[in-house]
Amino acid sequence: MEALIKMVAERAGIDEGQAAKAVEVIVGQLKDKLPEPIAGQVEGLLGGDGDGEGGGSADPGGALGGIGKKFGL
Repeated sequence: MEALIKMVAERAGIDEGQAAKAVEVIVGQLKDKLPEPIAGQVEGLLGGDGDGEGGGSADPGGALGGIGKKFGL
């Protein structure tokens, strides 16, 4: 998720601390709004510090497919 935080900081012109907070809010919203099987994979897919599922890489057969690659992760 560090790469996503850096990208948000650069593109939004904010420091990494602010970008980290923004990413946390967005990931939290995604997890709240998505159905449980998908919500449980969000942090793992983005390379977060969640339960480690997905190991930070997209599973092509998984519920979210290659979304991590779209974000350059």
